Amino acid sequence: MYCTNCGTQIGDSDKFCRECGSETNIGREANRQQSAAGYSAPRRLYRVTSEKRIAGVCSGLARYFEVDVTLVRLLVVAATLFSGGLGLLAYIAAWIVMPRDTEITPLRSSSGASTQTAA
Repeated sequence: MYCTNCGTQIGDSDKFCRECGSETNIGREANRQQSAAGYSAPRRLYRVTSEKRIAGVCSGLARYFEVDVTLVRLLVVAATLFSGGLGLLAYIAAWIVMPRDTEITPLRSSSGASTQTAA
C-alpha cells in the first residue's frame, strides 16, 4: 500500500504514513469507529498565553475546568492571602510545570490538516 500524500510505501495496517504523517484510509476508518463509540480526545491542561495577565496559568486552569477566568484569579488571590503565601508558590510551580499552548503538539484532523484543540 502507498501513501496517497507522498507516495511512500507503507504497511497494510499503518494508520499514519511514517514519512509525511498523513492519515491513511485505515486510520480514518479507525477514527470514525472511535467517534461513533463516543470517544473524545482527553482534555489537556496548559497555559493560555493569548489570554494571560502574568503567565496564563489562571486562563489555562479556567479553560480546563470550564469556569470563568475571573473566578480562578480570585481563588488564587484568596489562596495566597489566607495561606500565608502558599497560593503564590503554587502559582509559580504551575507556571514552571504547565506547558504553554504554543508548545502543545497539534493533532491531525481526518482531512490531514493540522488543528489545535483547546479542550
